[in-house]
Amino acid sequence: MIRCKRAYEAVAEGDGYRVLVDRLWPRGLRKEALALDEWLKEVAPSNALRQRFHQDPADYEAFCRDYRAELAAHPEHWWRLLDIARQGQLTLLYGARDTQHNNARALADFLDEELERQQPGSSPTCYAGLSE
Repeated sequence: MIRCKRAYEAVAEGDGYRVLVDRLWPRGLRKEALALDEWLKEVAPSNALRQRFHQDPADYEAFCRDYRAELAAHPEHWWRLLDIARQGQLTLLYGARDTQHNNARALADFLDEELERQQPGSSPTCYAGLSE
C-alpha cells in the first residue's frame, strides 16, 4: 500500500517505509528531525519541471503528464519502490503545502497503476518511446 504524507507531519505507527521524494529538502526542517528510511532525489521531478509547476500550479494535469514521461524514461529510479509497496506500507514524504496536487501524489498514482499493471512473474514494462 502506498500513502502520501507531508514531511512536517508526525511519524505514525503505520507509516512503514518512509521515503522523501522531493529534489529539495523541506524548508525549515532539520535533517535530524525527519524520520525517514531514504531520500530519493532522483525519483523527484526534474528541476525544470518542478520550477514550471511552481510557476503555474493550476496546470496539475500537464505536470502529471510530463512527470510521468520523466518517470517512464527512468524506471531504475522507482522500480524498487514497487517491491517495497508489495511487501508492506510505503509512505512517500513531500514538503508541498498542497496535499492533493504535488509530486508525491502524482508518483503514488503512477506507482499504483504500475502495481495493478504488473502481475506476479511479469517482466518489466517497456517504456521505449514514452519519454518523448
